Amino acid sequence: QVQVVESGGGSVQAGGSLRLSCAASGFTYSRHCMGWFRQAPGKEREGVATIYTGLGITYYAGSVKDRFTISQDNAKNTVYLQMNSLKPEDTAMYYCAAKSRIGGGCYTWPQTDFDYWGQGTQVTVSS
Repeated sequence: QVQVVESGGGSVQAGGSLRLSCAASGFTYSRHCMGWFRQAPGKEREGVATIYTGLGITYYAGSVKDRFTISQDNAKNTVYLQMNSLKPEDTAMYYCAAKSRIGGGCYTWPQTDFDYWGQGTQVTVSS
């Protein structure tokens, strides 16, 4: 059974940090592109970052580059998103997802290529 489970969300003040975790199971972790996405109320879901698990190659959206870091622990089939210098506009539900189709690269688009999605974890940043 495929599972993608996020954890680590919470409420912080602007300038603070949080680390999200995404535990994956039920598929060949080392051959997937793992991504973090977020959706704020009234807005479309947007891609945040990805990591190709086989080589550790990463990609970041411009809005989070230099503040967020995606990493992984292959032994635990777990992907992390370290979020620093958080801003109120980072407030959203954060989702982890996985895809095996990486012919066009491991990026957050198209979102429809991502096969497995978690239930999300809420991040709230207050000013």
